[in-house]
Amino acid sequence: MSDRLAALLLVVAAAAYGAAAWHLEVPFAYEPVGPRAFPLMIAALVALAAAALAAQPDPEPHWPSPALLARSALVVGTLALYAALFSALGFPLSTAAATLVLGRTFGAGWTKCAAGGLGLGLGLYLLFDRVLDVTLPLGPLSPG
Repeated sequence: MSDRLAALLLVVAAAAYGAAAWHLEVPFAYEPVGPRAFPLMIAALVALAAAALAAQPDPEPHWPSPALLARSALVVGTLALYAALFSALGFPLSTAAATLVLGRTFGAGWTKCAAGGLGLGLGLYLLFDRVLDVTLPLGPLSPG
């Protein structure tokens, strides 16, 4: 029963994601397929995976421990907060903070998480901004 419930939730999520992707429009064409193609493919793949899960559910599912469920909830919450604060904090700070929390969630030390977060935040920002020419928000680090 739990596999079929998960499949139902995945189908609902895929449908919502697909509906949101369908309405993506840009005032200019920068790619031959437009901005909808990738999100619609992801929605279709999630729906197919959900159908496969519903078709062959596990007869005796094993539920994770409460500690693992709590860690999973912390990961989902961290990623939701990352998305919510992305523009306000900017890419480098929000990425560094999310990396710190996620690293600690999986048992890494404070020093390694802080160093990894700063390295990822600044390194990926420089890669996207300087090499790939993708504009990302700087947040409070923005000059002027």
